[in-house]
Amino acid sequence: MNYVGVLMPTLLQGAWVTVKLFAFTLILSLPLGLPFALGSNSKFAPFRWISKTYIWIFRGTPLMLQLFFFYFFIPIVMDLRLDAFTTAVITFVLNYASYLAEIYRGGIESIDKGQYEAAQSLGLSRRQTMFGIILPQTIKRVLPAVSNEAITLIKDTALVSVLSVGELLKASSSAVNRDVNATAFAIAAIIYLIFTFLLTLLTGYLEKHYSKYEGKEVQTVNEKRRSGIWKIFCK
Repeated sequence: MNYVGVLMPTLLQGAWVTVKLFAFTLILSLPLGLPFALGSNSKFAPFRWISKTYIWIFRGTPLMLQLFFFYFFIPIVMDLRLDAFTTAVITFVLNYASYLAEIYRGGIESIDKGQYEAAQSLGLSRRQTMFGIILPQTIKRVLPAVSNEAITLIKDTALVSVLSVGELLKASSSAVNRDVNATAFAIAAIIYLIFTFLLTLLTGYLEKHYSKYEGKEVQTVNEKRRSGIWKIFCK
């Protein structure tokens, strides 16, 4: 028990770095994925090509390779040296945004085409249709997949140990190498399990909250218009 007490401050400090990396990545990648999802379906060819290429590159190469690329190659090309944690945040945001973009795109394409036609018949612009009708319905459809990505993210943060970022795995590895004792690994595993358990509870609550709308008919564009919402939105 005394040994565990000695380990805990270092491991908790590493856990805090893990939480920060997780939070920055999630907060920044969630909105970043949307323009690339919309760009993949854009009628403007250059925007569509850029979006698809970005998604293809970041989904088609290993995250660890991307970490090495941004940490070692970018400073040489741009003569700009970023610290390891900032590099990790940038890499994780770009990587996870590409996966979220594909999730969003799938959710958007799952919406019935008749809703686009109904909105067009009412004279609504593409922007009004997308942000007022399609995306609100997409959110609840993509929530399970986004939740799964969030749980995967908390485990992927361990990869930044290759850049010597002092997150949870790096802190536990240092302790094991120093003391030749695997206790730190066991404690780190428990902390990771606690993180994923809390995320599972949160995502389970969100999915349950949105599931109450399942089975209900989606409110039609005409109903929204009659209720006055579209009169305000379209001003």
